[in-house]
Amino acid sequence: MADIDPDLARDEWEGPSKSALKRRMLALQELGETLVGLSEKQLGKVPIADERLLEVIREARAMRSHGARRRHLQLIGKLMRDIDPLPIENALQDMDRQRQGNADAFHRLEQLRDEVLAAGVAGTELVAGRWPGADRQQLRQLILQHQRDT
Repeated sequence: MADIDPDLARDEWEGPSKSALKRRMLALQELGETLVGLSEKQLGKVPIADERLLEVIREARAMRSHGARRRHLQLIGKLMRDIDPLPIENALQDMDRQRQGNADAFHRLEQLRDEVLAAGVAGTELVAGRWPGADRQQLRQLILQHQRDT
């Protein structure tokens, strides 16, 4: 106990608490788990300069043992302590926004399809209003074919 400075009161400690350090470590592990779940193409879009980290992420994908995978995720978290995770988080958020935008566009397209099919042949005007260069004859044939099939 001789190493403790009597002038430094417990309330004056300015470093992060043990709980804060653990929360940061767990957040880095979760970020690493997200990286492990990415495809190789998606992982290539993430700015990771540390080759060792990339290698460990790729190794973790092949692991089937729960314990080994958990330990590997801890290693990923440990390696991520030495890098700035903000660019990685930003890249993942951009990917998520792009995925969400694609999903929203697909839902709008599905909704338009349902409106066109509900309107019947007159639905060709809904499409023509949105895409003037659309082939009305082919669209009309598709609508009639759908009506015959249902």
